[in-house]
Amino acid sequence: MSSVQKLPPDVVRMRRAGARLAAVQALYQLELTERGVSAVIREFMEDRLGLDDDGNPVEDADPDLFKSIVSGVVERQELVDKAIKNRLAKNWRLERIDSTSRAILRCATLELATRADLSNAIIIEEYVGIAHAFFDGDEPKFVNGVLDKVARDVRPDGVPVGFLDT
Repeated sequence: MSSVQKLPPDVVRMRRAGARLAAVQALYQLELTERGVSAVIREFMEDRLGLDDDGNPVEDADPDLFKSIVSGVVERQELVDKAIKNRLAKNWRLERIDSTSRAILRCATLELATRADLSNAIIIEEYVGIAHAFFDGDEPKFVNGVLDKVARDVRPDGVPVGFLDT
């Protein structure tokens, strides 16, 4: 058997969902602490996404996706934030949005702008699901509405236009 095993689609989906949730949590932690992105990624990789003493995964999440989302948002935060701000209601500031929602919007916007292999619906559904995990009430609807509008800008035909590659 090869060293690289092909995982069943449901396991891949579960691991991606775990990576997205961890990325949102890492961005939240970055915003509320003075720690750098490398330290936060390392902490998550060692304590939350790594292996336990028996060599079993601590959390079933895709570590490569986790790292690419967190580092991508940090590296391109100005462009990510601009894409979100362009779709907020007039006179509404990104800083006014709850920190967790802001992290969700940033992660989703990065994926919408860079992941040609996934549809708008899949990306938005994943992050609205994360919003439901954190919030009751209208916050998931708010996240859904903003992401739907952001998707129209960054992938008008369902394909990323590459605005974050500049």
